[in-house]
Amino acid sequence: MASMRRLVVDVEPLKADASFRRLWIGGALSSVGSRMTTFAVVLQVYQLTGSSAAVGAVGLATLVPTLVVGLIGGSLADALDRRKLVLVTGSCMAGVSLLFAVQAFAGNEQVWLLYMLVTLQSLLFAVDLPARRTFVPRLLSKELLPAGLTLQMLVFHLSMMVGPSLGGVFAASGGVKVCYLIDGLTFFVALYGVVRLPAMRPAQAQARPGVRSIYEGLRYVGRNRIVAGAMLSDLSATVLAMPFAILPALNTLAFGGSPSTLGLLTAAPAVGGVLAMSLSGPVGRATRKGAWLLGAGGVWGVALACLGLTGQLWLALGLLAVAGAADATAVVLRGSIVQSSIPEEFRGRTTSVDFVVGAGGPHLGNFRGGVVASAATPSVSALTGGLSCVVAVGLVALCFPALRRFDSAADGPPAPGPGSPEQHSSGESLSAGDPKMTSGRSVDRTGERPGPLGGGAHP
Repeated sequence: MASMRRLVVDVEPLKADASFRRLWIGGALSSVGSRMTTFAVVLQVYQLTGSSAAVGAVGLATLVPTLVVGLIGGSLADALDRRKLVLVTGSCMAGVSLLFAVQAFAGNEQVWLLYMLVTLQSLLFAVDLPARRTFVPRLLSKELLPAGLTLQMLVFHLSMMVGPSLGGVFAASGGVKVCYLIDGLTFFVALYGVVRLPAMRPAQAQARPGVRSIYEGLRYVGRNRIVAGAMLSDLSATVLAMPFAILPALNTLAFGGSPSTLGLLTAAPAVGGVLAMSLSGPVGRATRKGAWLLGAGGVWGVALACLGLTGQLWLALGLLAVAGAADATAVVLRGSIVQSSIPEEFRGRTTSVDFVVGAGGPHLGNFRGGVVASAATPSVSALTGGLSCVVAVGLVALCFPALRRFDSAADGPPAPGPGSPEQHSSGESLSAGDPKMTSGRSVDRTGERPGPLGGGAHP
């Protein structure tokens, strides 16, 4: 019995903190609605255009505002009361979800309107999520943080499993308008959990939000080899191998084209994610989290490469489930590594960079996947993307030994203070001229990625 308790997910954070419990429950219900909207947008765009490239372009409509506004969101989160900020952005996002429902009830046939609504939703989300992600480290102790992130990831993948499946059922019976309407209503449940939170002001006085504040956050991430490597490993997985844009075409060409079957394919990664998070005890207690993170990225790439080689529905669902399990594991590990490797005064801005990586990478990856699928086939897109991912993760492992050796029992956040941008996560002082500081593109999914085409790598 004791060994079984060490294997299953740790629910202690739900018992320890009522605010976290309310936030978690509200987020769980809202996430199901958000995933229904994700499914509905993909299906509606494909029904209007019949093009995988047009589906992938939804990712671009999300990527541009994510890159432009995401870093500003982190600057705001380090200067304002994060609870109030999330209440404003969350209320506005609920309104956008209701606008999705209005256009569907009105019989909209213009794909540009969907792109516009996705862009507006993404602008709000880019401000909302960096602030929202700071809640859990403030509510939970360092010892409970990995378990809390795991529980959030469990909800993320449960919603990915339940949301698209329900979306497929509702879209087949009542149309995508039902999916949008349910999403708009569930937003208000999540807002209740935020309303009940205590004030979430920055722990100490911060510089005013602006270009200088953003630059300091980027500078810190670039100098922290562990954080930069963790983010780059996520980009390797999402930009090169994100599969969701190819699923409508793959479903049509190989599996009959039913919306219900598409719902199963879309939900399959979440099934693996739920299983991985339900049996996440060893992952949460692992000390060599960096090595585990890189290994999970490799498994993700191999599974998606194999997806390009199969024409059997049951096998495709199994491979997507394996990819989802690897992805969920990687997201939890990355979130734990990043959150435990940064001081409080850089938490919002570092989290915003993490958000840009986690939200922007999948959308860029979906665009890549859709373009390759349109130029060749969905199978070629999956195969080349998966193999590229494996190679890229291997290069990250070679170029970022600090990440590969990261040990959560020994490494911790640098001491806060004016000099903290110059500190390595493990406390080693590094000078600006040190050649080891020349990192790659240090720009995931904590996979909260509940926007359109956000499924998969990053909640």
